[in-house]
Amino acid sequence: MKLKKKIIIITSSRAEYGLLRLLLKKISLSKKLKYHLSITGTHLSKFHGNTIREILKDKLKISSKLKTLDNKRDDNISISKSFSMGVEKYSKLYKKVKPQLILVLGDKYEIFSSVVAASLSRIPIAHIHGGEETIGAIDNAIRHSITKMSHIHFTSTFKHRKRVIQMGENPKFTF
Repeated sequence: MKLKKKIIIITSSRAEYGLLRLLLKKISLSKKLKYHLSITGTHLSKFHGNTIREILKDKLKISSKLKTLDNKRDDNISISKSFSMGVEKYSKLYKKVKPQLILVLGDKYEIFSSVVAASLSRIPIAHIHGGEETIGAIDNAIRHSITKMSHIHFTSTFKHRKRVIQMGENPKFTF
């Protein structure tokens, strides 16, 4: 019997979970992939609405919960603290779970911390929604950094695919 590939899928907010939802359901039924759903960010924050309830409602198995947010603050110091806690906690999770791939979507700093930890752990990263632009926001720097650390890219349009390739990413791994 061939072993299933272990993949960690990370979600940190209601917005990206909504985009990942159908993919998560498909992966959960796969005979080739063993998924580990890791939730973090606003999913676990009372201040931000405890959006974990949406995942529980969908009856998806949550494998790990990594709390990194300060429930009451969104200032630069709190974000930096949350980011560093995310890197540390995801590094420990990856060492324990030993995944073959990390799958992330978007441009949030909570996702960025999980990608930094995966990159330092030499774990391949698949990124959804690279190449997009948010004018005047920190999101661009975070999203493009995630793109540069990723190995497989799933963009939402041909324009975004072109941008990812212009950033130096391999067209063979940009979809």
